[in-house]
Amino acid sequence: MTRDDLMFKEGLLKGQRILITGGGTGLGKVMAEGFQLLGAEVYICGRRGGVLEETAKELTGAHGGKVVPIACDIRVPEAISEMLDQVWSDGGALTGLVNNAAGNFISRTEDLTPRGFEAISNIVFRGSFFVTLDCGKRWIAEGKPGAVTSILTTWVWNGGPFTVPSAMSKAGLNIMTQSLAVEWGPKNIRFNAIAPGPFPTEGAWARLNPTSSTGESSAPGNPMGRVGHMPELANLAIYLFAPGSEYVNGQTIAIDGAAHQAGGGGFSRLREWTDEQWESARTAIQGANQRDRAKRTV
Repeated sequence: MTRDDLMFKEGLLKGQRILITGGGTGLGKVMAEGFQLLGAEVYICGRRGGVLEETAKELTGAHGGKVVPIACDIRVPEAISEMLDQVWSDGGALTGLVNNAAGNFISRTEDLTPRGFEAISNIVFRGSFFVTLDCGKRWIAEGKPGAVTSILTTWVWNGGPFTVPSAMSKAGLNIMTQSLAVEWGPKNIRFNAIAPGPFPTEGAWARLNPTSSTGESSAPGNPMGRVGHMPELANLAIYLFAPGSEYVNGQTIAIDGAAHQAGGGGFSRLREWTDEQWESARTAIQGANQRDRAKRTV
């Protein structure tokens, strides 16, 4: 991404300090780059410290500025507290938080195990809430303003067949967004959310579309006939933190080319899959998981 990909003026986010969970790859990395290009100090966290360090090195090497990697497992509240202690001691309070960390995979719900359900819900639902709560307590205690943007999906409106743990967890964050927008709005802490359609990334695509390539750009079921472009998502995220957006609160904004209005989005089409197709998908997803585990041990 280059400066020309962004619609906003130079230095728009100067003075802002934004933390992105799951910021080392995919949508998190794209948002980190967008914030950085417009002058924000950016913190990225995730479980894979090596990946975070590579991302921070890549982004600062390309654009300068400040991108700080912090390894943190947001499933552990004590780890979140330690991470935020580090952030606060490195320049003061955050001004913004992006709840982006996630996990997902397609599965028939009857095939799910408790461990499979918890692998998603412990990150997306519980982890995102714990990070939000810890930041919120600090902002309130210090009388500081704050802004939180959570990355959801359009399934929060129409359900997510074959992705039930994610759909349930994202729906919980949608309600958190609406609830805390009212409860903490008087404290000058805003809550909004983005519900992206398909923005192909290596990690998500390997588990949600295991029979296709991340390089695919067409989307026949989408009214616009294509998948999302990464700078489009970055521009929307930037807007929600930018000066001038202060009255936007409690909103979940779709960015999907109107796909969920046209056909519901999600994976309802997988009702037609055979047992053999599900077995093939499971094998591909397990391979992706093994590659991820190998990366974490490097």
